[in-house]
Amino acid sequence: MGLLNYARYCLAFGLGASLGEKASSFNPPSPLPGGLVQVFTGDGKGKTSAAIGAVIRALGHGLRVYIVFFMKGDYPYGERNILSQLPNVTMESFGSREFIDPANIKPEDREQAKRALAAAREAMLSGGFDLVVLDEVNVAAAFNLVELDEVLRLIDDKPQAVELILTGRRADSKLVKSADLVTEMLNIKHPYDEGVVAREGIEY
Repeated sequence: MGLLNYARYCLAFGLGASLGEKASSFNPPSPLPGGLVQVFTGDGKGKTSAAIGAVIRALGHGLRVYIVFFMKGDYPYGERNILSQLPNVTMESFGSREFIDPANIKPEDREQAKRALAAAREAMLSGGFDLVVLDEVNVAAAFNLVELDEVLRLIDDKPQAVELILTGRRADSKLVKSADLVTEMLNIKHPYDEGVVAREGIEY
């Protein structure tokens, strides 16, 4: 039995995560009393990973989650594979697999990023989600793929009961000021520097 099916089996039959522990009955969550704005930035590894961790926690409590991926296209990230099998999570991805050169922005890159931001705004205001994640939006703003003011306006228009998470390097100081929580991932040591390429299941 796969891990996902086992989890569903436990939920269906009231089995706890450990032997002898009976799971408590599940009650749908109340709306968040006050959603906040979180920013994960910095040159170190772990920004998207931190956001996905928050998503898993939210889903574990029955919250409804929307994730929009900027500049990542249809790349086969492992987190998408497993999240697509879980209830209460909606994902959309924009852009291409190619890395974007900030000195040579293509019109289609801007168009894709604008569509991603519009999709995030629509999801945030729909009333259908408790947590909205904008993955790599900080980079999109830094590269001028989207207007910084539009991202700030999205934050200003956030409904009280919605939590926002913005990820990506080079978060603008205005985004940092607008957030309630900011974590900067510091790159102290990275295997890329030793020629280790991205590994399936670890880096993607």
